[in-house]
Amino acid sequence: MAEAEHFDILILGSGGGGKLMAWHMGRSGQRTAVVERRYIGGSCPNIACLPSKNEVWSAKVAHLARHGAQYGTRTGNVSVDMVAVRQRKRAMVDELIAIHLHNYKASGAELIMGNGRFVGPKTIEVRLNDGGTRLLSGDKVMINTGSRAAIPDIPGVEAAKPLTHIEALELDHLPAHLIMLGGGYVGLELAQMYRRFGSRVTIIEQGPRLMGREDADVAEAVKAVLVEEGIEVLESTEVVDVQGRSGERVTATAVTPSGERRIEGSDILLAAGRVANTTGIGLDDAGVELDARGYIRVNDRLETSAPNVWALGDCAGSPQFTHVTEDDFRIVRDNLAGGHRSTRGRLVPYCMFTDPQLAHVGLSEAEAERDGIAVRVEKLPMKTVFRAMTNAETSGFMKVLVGATDDRILGFTMVGADAGEVMAVVQMAMLAEMPFTKIRDVAILAHPTMAEGLGFLFAQVSA
Repeated sequence: MAEAEHFDILILGSGGGGKLMAWHMGRSGQRTAVVERRYIGGSCPNIACLPSKNEVWSAKVAHLARHGAQYGTRTGNVSVDMVAVRQRKRAMVDELIAIHLHNYKASGAELIMGNGRFVGPKTIEVRLNDGGTRLLSGDKVMINTGSRAAIPDIPGVEAAKPLTHIEALELDHLPAHLIMLGGGYVGLELAQMYRRFGSRVTIIEQGPRLMGREDADVAEAVKAVLVEEGIEVLESTEVVDVQGRSGERVTATAVTPSGERRIEGSDILLAAGRVANTTGIGLDDAGVELDARGYIRVNDRLETSAPNVWALGDCAGSPQFTHVTEDDFRIVRDNLAGGHRSTRGRLVPYCMFTDPQLAHVGLSEAEAERDGIAVRVEKLPMKTVFRAMTNAETSGFMKVLVGATDDRILGFTMVGADAGEVMAVVQMAMLAEMPFTKIRDVAILAHPTMAEGLGFLFAQVSA
């Protein structure tokens, strides 16, 4: 084997945690290299978080235009130009990539574009995208290879060339009838988006309800919005066969609670979970073990089974959010500097960007019941929040869990407009271990804002 080029820090994958580690270490004077197969900056700025929210917003504009009359604005016939939608998204992505390239240059970290594979402990062979190979080694190695859409084991589905979120965000035309397999967070955002663009949409969920990890009232509130907008939702339904080709004509044979049904559409989209990008990258040769689900086995400091090798983000089984892989970076960074940070006990928020949004942090009712934690629960309908009234965005509710024997805020969920921003207020209070009474009795919340509803919500919590 040829002699490897040596780096202080070697990173496989340029996602949220990997790129932040590269820029930090590069600026710190460490000789740093990042190997990236395709997407500079990882999935978030290219094919996932930001591009999807870009097109979700375009769909909201179309929705508002069609319903302008209820706000006193007459618009006439509204049509959607999917080529223009895609171009607006692509322009944003190009700008984001330029920012990433600037950060690499400014930090001194080297970005190497190619397919990387471990060929030994802390040693990666890279097949360069522009031809040739390089052999790299590192004193410290980080793995940040992410995850990809799962392909369910259904006869005919793979042959149908189904869409994933990647292809769905690159369409230059409007599907006549989009069949979506799975009722998770990414799928619901795309389902509503394409319905608002003008597609007919059918969601097929194998479980008893959409978003099976959420409390039942949360799932029902989101479902009600989707159904009201004309999306067909089939729950407790199993697809047993797929025929045809997505983009032309496709038929899904499904077993529903009322019997077998054939659902004909133009396109089929997979939104049935994700799997780690851990196969085919030589982890055995690196001495890096996987768990039973195919994720890299790490401890609470994100250390793998191989000395001086860490894993960050989706591939390490962290909650699959960009903000979590970025926190993974902070944990590893601080521990390398002598700290004692851990993934244990993290307060992880999340937000689904349907309209209205779903935002959550802390315990859910189901989790409290499962773990035997006594709580006080209060809900506030969004229709009682003044800002929601002014905007005619009254769907949903706020819900809080407070300790039964103390005044700690244990969890918060909101289905409503600007839910992610309101949730962050509660998250800060939880991190500060602030009793809910501080928000109820001391905080002066600006009127009229969505966050003002927190005052009304906490006022209902029983003594």
